[in-house]
Amino acid sequence: MTTIETVKQDLQTMMEEWKNQDFIRDEGLFLIGCSTSEVVGEQIGTAGSEEVASAIYEAMKKFQQETGVSLAFQCCEHLNRAIVLERKVQERLQIPEVNAIPQPQAGGSMASHAYQQMDDPVLVENVQADYGMDIGDTLIGMHLKPVVVPLRLKTKQLGNAHVTHAFTRPKLIGGERAVHRK
Repeated sequence: MTTIETVKQDLQTMMEEWKNQDFIRDEGLFLIGCSTSEVVGEQIGTAGSEEVASAIYEAMKKFQQETGVSLAFQCCEHLNRAIVLERKVQERLQIPEVNAIPQPQAGGSMASHAYQQMDDPVLVENVQADYGMDIGDTLIGMHLKPVVVPLRLKTKQLGNAHVTHAFTRPKLIGGERAVHRK
């Protein structure tokens, strides 16, 4: 059985692994897709947990404070996987706002909780995030920049949910004579 303490411990380990990556940059966009149902061992969309959402949000806010990344949370399919983020991030990225307020049953517990906790939350249809963490196979790929690289961390589970980590890199262009940054 998954306890909230286990979730918190696993998250702490996971986010420490993320902090050790040399590609994390200030104001990079970090996307979180999360099925709290999967974390507690149930089928996606069937047993949302405010307690799990709160634990994840707290860990991500701490990560944000320590790294300077901007956070984005993906809604569920009932809001077409729209993204919750702070208005200042939406304005900086010049992404059009859409009108909906995530609820646990239409948006998901994680997105709903994030919306309630943010200072000035907005919803947008699409982003191109630099980093992503998909908790419970929520399919965040549509919101990552085009060249996605899987990140293999030691921690692959959060509670009962499978977790996929990814970062993005610029496209390599040019032919055999091109020189690329590492």
